[in-house]
Amino acid sequence: MKIQAAVLYDINAPLQVETLDLASPQPNEVLVKMGAAGVCHSDYHVINGQAAQVLPCVLGHEGAGVVVETGAAVTSVSVGDHVILNWLPHCGACFYCQKGLTNLCTAYHGPVWSGTMLDGSTRLTNTTGDSVRHLSSIATWADHTVVPAEFCVVISKDVPLDVASLVGCGVTTGVGAVLNKTKVEPGSSVAVYGAGGVGLSVVMAAKLAGAANIIAVDRVAAKGAVAMQSGATHFVPAGPNAVADIQALTEGRGADYVFEAIGNATVQAECVEATRPGGTVCFVGLTAGGTTTPLNSAVLVRQEKHVVGSFYGSAHNPRDFNTYCDLCVSGHLPIDDLITHRYSLDQINIAIDDMLSGEVGRGVVMFD
Repeated sequence: MKIQAAVLYDINAPLQVETLDLASPQPNEVLVKMGAAGVCHSDYHVINGQAAQVLPCVLGHEGAGVVVETGAAVTSVSVGDHVILNWLPHCGACFYCQKGLTNLCTAYHGPVWSGTMLDGSTRLTNTTGDSVRHLSSIATWADHTVVPAEFCVVISKDVPLDVASLVGCGVTTGVGAVLNKTKVEPGSSVAVYGAGGVGLSVVMAAKLAGAANIIAVDRVAAKGAVAMQSGATHFVPAGPNAVADIQALTEGRGADYVFEAIGNATVQAECVEATRPGGTVCFVGLTAGGTTTPLNSAVLVRQEKHVVGSFYGSAHNPRDFNTYCDLCVSGHLPIDDLITHRYSLDQINIAIDDMLSGEVGRGVVMFD
């Protein structure tokens, strides 16, 4: 079938929205009509070359839609199901899965990192006959996509697809860091560096967990209003006074929990400084490969600060995707408040520029 998709041909080049041929789903694959797709910094990491990817490639790794066709032997989803596309499924049998650490399963890393189906081939072809890769095996910046059935998580049809799309990556990454990894306690103080989609998800989850003091930190002053709407009690401008401001709001100690949702080594080091003795700092943002973060080990020992990482929200995605969707529908997790801009697929380059400007909470591409 003919589809419209956003294709990256060269590093640091604009995306080309063009017609591609999409082959029918093969055994254990599913054709999904996309409803919405999030615009995430991880996609930009492919554009600027920070994340290696064979090109050309249809980008997008955060999205939700409706199953319109299934290949042979598919039993986990059916035509008409609403699904979130999960770029990090797990096998259920390996060492990490058996320990409940399903987000650390590596069973599908090969095709995910190379941008293919599970058999190593692709289903996309451009007008010159060249094969086109699927970012993270799902390629959500297209009006239709073929994905392995294992990459689909069925959700309630009551969940709006724009909300569901964000659960596929940003929301789970932020909310899971609070609820799964650090297990923020009621009455605690929380500071969040970065008020983009992931950071705002941390803010929402901290409120859900009962944190009493939630401090959002960002370089863009306009993010303050969005952060407060999402549940922050205070907004602090990023800069040389941020640590002192956080300490002033926490009786001079620093926050009980500090989350870095940017992926910047300098900011990570500052987050450790902003954490109280005995507190926990959680790195959620991904830095470029090979990056090192300067940490004062003597301070870590003497003040017993805990430094942890959380990858994809330390989540069990089939369980947590549905939990977060249910919390949104019930009004306990206002994911829809994160969406500050909506775009058509033809506006994808504008959406990327808006994201990079820092003025957007979360942008979403709508297909209907």
